[in-house]
Amino acid sequence: MSDREKLQVLLPHWIEHNGEHAEEFRLWAERAGSAEELVLDAARLVEEANGRLEEALEELGGPLEHYHGHEHPHEHAHDHSHEHGHD
Repeated sequence: MSDREKLQVLLPHWIEHNGEHAEEFRLWAERAGSAEELVLDAARLVEEANGRLEEALEELGGPLEHYHGHEHPHEHAHDHSHEHGHD
């Protein structure tokens, strides 16, 4: 698989993953007290970065539709709950 093809697999994953984080930032912003606006700004910046990644994916010809390789596009275990008992 070429680097270009790998990016066509990785970019959609990164875009989705970043979107999940931006959503989570927004949910937690109200709990951030005086840092609320900074956390919201971070969410907006992640969404802006996603826009650039979407443009890059388009430039590369879009997502690789029929990827059935055996290598996983990234090595990254991530627990998305991020709940640490803070209310």
